[in-house]
Amino acid sequence: MLSGAEQEEIQGGGEGAGTSCSALACILWTPIKMLWFQGNSMQLAKHSFQRLLRNLSASKTALPVLTLFTKDPCPLCDEAKEVLEPYKNRFILQEVDITLPENSAWYDRYKFDIPVFHLNGQFLMMHRVDVSKLEKQLQKLEQQGAGG
Repeated sequence: MLSGAEQEEIQGGGEGAGTSCSALACILWTPIKMLWFQGNSMQLAKHSFQRLLRNLSASKTALPVLTLFTKDPCPLCDEAKEVLEPYKNRFILQEVDITLPENSAWYDRYKFDIPVFHLNGQFLMMHRVDVSKLEKQLQKLEQQGAGG
């Protein structure tokens, strides 16, 4: 049974203004409109997110990317992530699972050395987080981004 508002929308106040429909058509129409709206919302969100990423990458103040080459399980990787916690607002952490087929080149290179870290695509450190090295490189990038 349709509520009064749903009947009004279908019969005169909605997208099908001036028309009426059978109960079955009315029942099917609402979920279809909802799916259409959800699909368009997702598409809008996707484009908005892509625009945000473009703006971030174009910005001089964009955060550096710290890539963590890892696998599961990796107790040293878990420990490293805990050590990185105080720095999390100064970089974007990107994890790469070296056991995935598309990462086989990284697996061949780092299978005995994880965790391995790259900062903005350049090797930084392996096995454990070297806080002083990380701090030095982050400061260097922050100064470059500030025009210094």
